Amino acid sequence: MPTAEKVATVENLTALLKQSKGVYLADFTGLDVPTFTELRKKLREEDISFLVVKNRLAKLAVKEAGVEGLDGLFSGPTGLVCSEGDPVSPARVLTKFAETSDGKPAIKAGYIEGDVYVDAQLEALAKLPSREVLLGQMVTAMQSPIAGLVYALNGIIQKLVGTLQAVVDKKSEEG
Repeated sequence: MPTAEKVATVENLTALLKQSKGVYLADFTGLDVPTFTELRKKLREEDISFLVVKNRLAKLAVKEAGVEGLDGLFSGPTGLVCSEGDPVSPARVLTKFAETSDGKPAIKAGYIEGDVYVDAQLEALAKLPSREVLLGQMVTAMQSPIAGLVYALNGIIQKLVGTLQAVVDKKSEEG
């Protein structure tokens, strides 16, 4: 018989999974308490939650939330990393942190908008720039052809004005 505490935990996890844009499973084996605390601090700065829950309860929550493809990945010590904002930021933070702490924590899998990401796909996600940087790059790319057109038209107008000024100067010299 499930206890009220376990039922509440599953309900809270289900609600979190439904709200989250990005969900990652991380193996935190081998992290000592100070390092784990530092990791949680870095995740909190990015508005990312890191939960350590029992695998059985996490499987129930994943099933209730309609998240498919993660069921078989809940084995061993697993942390649930969720982001309600940028779905890629947890991959960046976890990967960057793992580079400085002997490859720990290891990301088992990621779940973004119905797709499960593993191994090389996770590495590619972690290398993506932030949403703001991508938007800035897109605006610059869209603005570039327009700016080129403006410069070209401006050059034509300047040449026309220069030619007209030369004609005026010549006419004034002639009389």
